[in-house]
Parts: sequence; C-alpha cells; structure tokens
Amino acid sequence: MDWYLKVLKQYFDFSGRARRKEYWMFLLFSVIVSIVLGIVDVMAGLTMLGGTMGTLGSIYALAIIIPSLAVGARRLHDIDRSGWWMLIGLIPVIGFIVLIVWYASEGTRGDNRFGADPKAGDADGVPAMA
Repeated sequence: MDWYLKVLKQYFDFSGRARRKEYWMFLLFSVIVSIVLGIVDVMAGLTMLGGTMGTLGSIYALAIIIPSLAVGARRLHDIDRSGWWMLIGLIPVIGFIVLIVWYASEGTRGDNRFGADPKAGDADGVPAMA
C-alpha cells in the first residue's frame, strides 16, 4: 500500500525515476480498486452503457490518469528512456507489448540522465512515508 500512496503523493511528478516495484505495485492496487468499484457499481445499480461502465469506476479511472502517466514516465526514465516513449502504446498490439517489456526491464544501475538510482541506499526497498 505504501507504493500506491507514494505514487499518489507524486501526482504530477513526471521527473525522476521509478523502480519496477513502485510501478507494478501501483498497477496491482489500481486493478484491485477498479474491480472492487466495479462490483459496487453493479450492486448499487450505477452502471451505464448497458452495464459495461460504472459511475464510481469511471470517477476512479479519471482520478488516476495523471498519476498513471507520471509513474509510467518515471519507470521509463529508470531504463534511460524518455517518458514520450509511452506514446508507442498507441500502436496496436506491438506498442503495448513493447511497453510491458520495458516496464518489466531492470533499471539502469547508478545515475542516469533522469536522476539518481532509486535502488541506491535502500535497505529494505520500502519507501519512507514520513
């Protein structure tokens, strides 16, 4: 949960680097929240468009667009690529596969042009939430 909150605290932060764990934990919690909200939408009768889209799920999806883009850009920075490479995801199928491979790749060891290594100096890997 700390990783999810860390991304939300960096809502508009497109600079720096994000570890694989930060990106994937944010994605995991986002999917879990989306599923729960989808169930609540169906149970409360808040679905639209023939039951495919719910009100709460839609509000949540809009709320996490910016942090999702920000953590994606920071993740690409960790492998020494510009955040603009996220646009490759607009290419059907192949772009999506390339992004998944990049997001799963190990980051550049040491400093790169986007900042310091986010793993440097981490004893346990959990972000400090002071």
